[in-house]
Amino acid sequence: MGWYHLFYQYNPKGAVWGNIIWAHSVSRDLINWIALEPAIKPSIPTDMYGVWSGSATILPDGTPAMLYTGIDRPNINYQIQNIALAKNKSDPLLREWVKPGYNPIAVPEPGMNATQFRDPTTAWYIDGHWRMLVGGLKDGRRGVAHVYRSRDFKTWKRAKHPLHSALTGMWECPDFFPVHEAGVQNGLETSQFAAKYVLKNSLDLTRYDYYTVGTYNNKTDRYVPDDANGDYRRLQYDYGNFYASKTFYDPAKQRRVLFGWANESDSVPHDKAKGWAGIQAIPRKIWLDPSGKQLVQWPVEEVEKLRAKPVSVANKVVKPGQNFEVTGLQSYQSDVEVSFEVSSLEKAEPFDPAFSNDAQKLCGMKGADVKGGVGPFGLWVLASANLAEKTAVFFRVFKDGYGKPVVLMCSDPTKSSLTSDLYKPTFAGFVETDISSGKISLRSLIDRSVVESFGAGGKTCILSRVYPSMAIGQNAHLYVFNNGETDIKVSHLTAWEMKKPLMNGA
Repeated sequence: MGWYHLFYQYNPKGAVWGNIIWAHSVSRDLINWIALEPAIKPSIPTDMYGVWSGSATILPDGTPAMLYTGIDRPNINYQIQNIALAKNKSDPLLREWVKPGYNPIAVPEPGMNATQFRDPTTAWYIDGHWRMLVGGLKDGRRGVAHVYRSRDFKTWKRAKHPLHSALTGMWECPDFFPVHEAGVQNGLETSQFAAKYVLKNSLDLTRYDYYTVGTYNNKTDRYVPDDANGDYRRLQYDYGNFYASKTFYDPAKQRRVLFGWANESDSVPHDKAKGWAGIQAIPRKIWLDPSGKQLVQWPVEEVEKLRAKPVSVANKVVKPGQNFEVTGLQSYQSDVEVSFEVSSLEKAEPFDPAFSNDAQKLCGMKGADVKGGVGPFGLWVLASANLAEKTAVFFRVFKDGYGKPVVLMCSDPTKSSLTSDLYKPTFAGFVETDISSGKISLRSLIDRSVVESFGAGGKTCILSRVYPSMAIGQNAHLYVFNNGETDIKVSHLTAWEMKKPLMNGA
């Protein structure tokens, strides 16, 4: 009925975790949001001690149904699955929710870890049965996506085997959805059967969201990753501060949209002082890359409505060890798109295969200030005038033992703030792109305490939280830098000031 609905974990009593309920905001465009009354609170025996994460499913009659995890006893996180239904499906704002008497719909069985049994997915309907997944942990090490089936969306029975499992630790917030064939950007409704699927899980051990691309057998309810080692090769939605994500199919624009949560990396006293903690990333459209091996992500097109004053730079060469400032805009709230051209790959450093599955460690050793052959080159964002504070988003190119380029993308906030007691980790991922032509692109959305970056058209994404003490408001600057030994040309750069959206009515 023209409204997007976002339900999220919320503590109404403070900027720390606890007292969790489902808050509720609505939007016409995924960018400007209005807060409504909370949707789901503890109110029945099966959720009296906690209303945790879950997912939305639209039933055949148009009624939105919420599957969610409840805590039913004090002092122990004994987890069970519940359902809440929109009281009036004709209300476009969905302001009232009811919990039917047949709750709970799924409880831990003997032998299951009842404290690691949560986060039901959006359900899908195939061959006369609804299916949903619930994340779990078996034998202390094996992450599990339990399958539950139902004919009527009321009575659910667990399948004897999981959809998939791996020795990775607990699978939180699982997500499972079909995707179009490689390169097609349109999304698919969750119940539409497809040749390829994505299974995503959030690992509480690492606090990252991992996914695989594979095939789904709807007769046996089994999922098999295309890459036999995919559960351990660690493809991520985002290689930064991005967790507990969820996708949904948007029929209005025939796309699949990804929401992800970024927590704070400052201190609890700072969070209490500002009165809030945790943000949602800008929603992203996602689709299967033409290679068929990974997903591509890009900010939803609606964010471009916030673009205001643009500044452009073209065909500017940045010599080794040089930088230049992009002036003429307030960059503390901005959208920057830049295309780089590398003059030569001859001086690319040799790649140590020991880092093949640990880009973050490699970036930590070779940060933005460590000079290289080809790179580091990229952006300094939220930088102070004297560069005492700066957050670097950059590329560095290596060559493997066969002479093939290996592209590393990093977000380096180690010098983002002079404030003490901040967590300032480097984040990094490899970029599967052909840089033999010398060309690569970068887009960064900059918003005061968050930098979301998209490399090579959205093949590699990194979100960082930063808290400058000097580079605030009009004192924030934007630079292009090159700390490599090879000339880098900015073939085109456009930076837009971004208007402030309506954020929960504020």
